[in-house]
Amino acid sequence: MTLTGAVRTGRARPDGPASSREGRPLTWLLAAYPLWWALGMGVLVVPFVAAVAAVHLLRRRSVAVPPAFGWWLLFLLTVVLSLANLGVDPPGTVAESWVSNLPGATFRLGFYCCVTLIVLWAHNLLAEGRYPRERLIRLLAWLFVVTVAGGLLGTFAGGFEYTSPVEALLPKSVASDGFVQSLVHPAAAQTMDFLGYETPRPAAPWGYTNTWGNNFAITVVWLVVAAFCLPVATRWRIAATALLAVSLVPAVYSMNRGLWLGLAAIAVFASLRLLVSGRPAGLAALGGAGIAAVLLVVLTPLGTVVQARLDHGHSNEGRAFSSETAAELVISHSPVLGFGSTRKTLGSAESIAVGPTPECPRCGARTLGGNGQLWQVLFAHGLAGTVAYLGFSLVALWRFRSDHSAVGIAGSSVIWLSLLSMFYYNALVTPLLLTLLSYALLAANRIPVPLGTTTEKS
Repeated sequence: MTLTGAVRTGRARPDGPASSREGRPLTWLLAAYPLWWALGMGVLVVPFVAAVAAVHLLRRRSVAVPPAFGWWLLFLLTVVLSLANLGVDPPGTVAESWVSNLPGATFRLGFYCCVTLIVLWAHNLLAEGRYPRERLIRLLAWLFVVTVAGGLLGTFAGGFEYTSPVEALLPKSVASDGFVQSLVHPAAAQTMDFLGYETPRPAAPWGYTNTWGNNFAITVVWLVVAAFCLPVATRWRIAATALLAVSLVPAVYSMNRGLWLGLAAIAVFASLRLLVSGRPAGLAALGGAGIAAVLLVVLTPLGTVVQARLDHGHSNEGRAFSSETAAELVISHSPVLGFGSTRKTLGSAESIAVGPTPECPRCGARTLGGNGQLWQVLFAHGLAGTVAYLGFSLVALWRFRSDHSAVGIAGSSVIWLSLLSMFYYNALVTPLLLTLLSYALLAANRIPVPLGTTTEKS
């Protein structure tokens, strides 16, 4: 069958529009991400690609805008307007000035704009056939390979870390900052002791364990599409199956409950879409894969790790306190535009006297807006920002509800995942970029392949 019912791709003839070199920076951003991480650049390479995207967009006579994009632009407007409240100190938070809150707010606004430029540029390339859709799908699948490799490194060599070239060039006072370390210091894992002993949790090459789990769930969707819905040799499908089985090891040892919940949610969502579209074979394959994964976990030592994690919900109380406090302060003191950025609490749920100590560096001083994208958007940008942010995702899901192709189901699954994970994962930078690139693929999939391109068959 043609890929109209599976994956429509934009592979061009040598003289076709997709032969343009315009999209090479996007390819290098994704394909060479392990290199950027190793150099200590990681997400810092994103602004450079965004600058290239901005130049190309400015050179265009017209710019195509994907469906629901107006909601996203409205969200960006609320982010800008909320900067006016950076100097407001909500009750129960550490007093800070407008200037001291500006760096964090600037970082978020800057990267929101960067991913917007890249995705808008990518959408235009995809829609015009100047960048093959198949290529972007395979690049996202490649990032799953990278994520699994980083996860295995973090699981079995959790102490691996080194001073990157970029880190070495920074002043020591800057390089020693914890946030800067997460950007420029390559480390295989984050080490935590909530089980009663130190345990490495995979983070490479994404900086944080939660970001690793978020990107794992996003990219596994595209690995499945690339391996089983695009025309590939049988050996690659066997390799992909083996990779999916191996990926259970770091997925379990990450002890990332958000990842486990996300994978289950994706499976349920995809199953419903396959059922609605009348594809029992796909539904049976997905169900069989899910049963096999559960059996592999239950019948191996991985099950013990899962049980241990479920028995130690160390972050539950802190997350609940942060979420409730963020919501209460916004509703009571700045409901429309929030406070422009995150804030630190005075103490914890038990007492305002509780604070970080050498024995408990994470005690007290909770970051309001640091425990999930929903709470960050609500606290920093108020109800206006929250409505715009949610509106974008919900309208996108509604607009593409009848696309039952592989790309349609995969792209919608990623957006659905973002709505769920926003309760416990922050999205900036790479998870948001990968989610919006999935949205760009979803939007371009509804556009007929331009003349000069070929349609793959499977």
